[in-house]
Amino acid sequence: MLPNDPADAIRAAAEAAAPRLVALRRDIHAVPELAFQETRTAGIVAAELARLGIPHRTGIGRTGVLGEIKGGRPGPTLAIRADMDALPIHEETGIDFASTVDGQMHACGHDIHTATLLGVAEVLLKMAPQMAGTVRLVFQPAEEVLEGAAAMIADGAADGVDLALGFHNHPDMPVGTFGYVRGACLAASDRFDLVVQGKSGHAAHPYAAVDPIVAAAHFIAQAQTVVSREIRPLHPAVVTVGMVQGGTTYNIIPERVHLKGTVRTLHADARDTAEAALKRLADGLQTTMRVRCEMTYVRKVPPLVNDDRVLDPAIAAVAAQMGVTPEEGEPSMGAEDFSEFAARAPAFQLRIGSGAPGRDDRLHNAFYQPDERCIELGVQALSRAALELLR
Repeated sequence: MLPNDPADAIRAAAEAAAPRLVALRRDIHAVPELAFQETRTAGIVAAELARLGIPHRTGIGRTGVLGEIKGGRPGPTLAIRADMDALPIHEETGIDFASTVDGQMHACGHDIHTATLLGVAEVLLKMAPQMAGTVRLVFQPAEEVLEGAAAMIADGAADGVDLALGFHNHPDMPVGTFGYVRGACLAASDRFDLVVQGKSGHAAHPYAAVDPIVAAAHFIAQAQTVVSREIRPLHPAVVTVGMVQGGTTYNIIPERVHLKGTVRTLHADARDTAEAALKRLADGLQTTMRVRCEMTYVRKVPPLVNDDRVLDPAIAAVAAQMGVTPEEGEPSMGAEDFSEFAARAPAFQLRIGSGAPGRDDRLHNAFYQPDERCIELGVQALSRAALELLR
């Protein structure tokens, strides 16, 4: 650990910044912005970095912001990333600072993340002389559509990065607790569109038509066998058809049916198997069901793999700062495009408990209300982890 224990200095700086950070979070929460529309949020971030005197650039990956804090000695570059975008959900919380934008809400806590990283910036700026290296502050757009990280990286956000640190609030964990997963912690996320082209006709005369609805139903049923019969049982995978669109009324067999779905995997071979199997099933329908199939399969983001070279010192630092040992948890089949940074440098994503006493909140829910104390606690934990990684 660091030779001069910085715990008290970090705690004092985080506590002093907390009221302003909560106010910033509420301001951002009240005006949520969807993917690549985060202009107001990015403006708030840029104004705060300017107030602190931290050099920064805007317009990175369209609406992202990059800041840099140089340490007192040469060393590696550590990227710390927070996401900024909201979700297309109508807020139902009734809180004083609830969303003022109909149909949009910070239901995943990216407002919490943005405020937390601004607090980390303030703490690390004060402690920069103790750092050997550079902290790159990454305020990222469009995480919810899994495109913001790639957009920022295309604009140079990962250039020269040696280590990366991410974080996410967890309302399923009590505030004041922290967690981690070794290895793959979040899934690769891929998407497919399948258009099943048949031949329209009268419902009373199916022999004179080619029914794409029946063919689509066969595909949906067969797709479930990809996981149960083609992927190794110890390699988690999820295939989900999330949209079926076709037909207009009771007595017409339609021309076509459109399916949308996702594939989530933790292992490279399972990812390859699932893609090949779904394409094969679609091809098979053309022979067995007399339809034509057009599948578009897009690989979005790789699995997020935590690297022990970042995880171990970060977890030790969090335990030393907070006086609680982060708990090891299980991987999730959710996806996160922080994995784009992790694919380019050793990385670790910290889980930060945000569950409020007496509540049972979940992410992406219209009633989600994280405990705002997680902001100050997250600032402490991440600041100490950064100092340890750049000691």
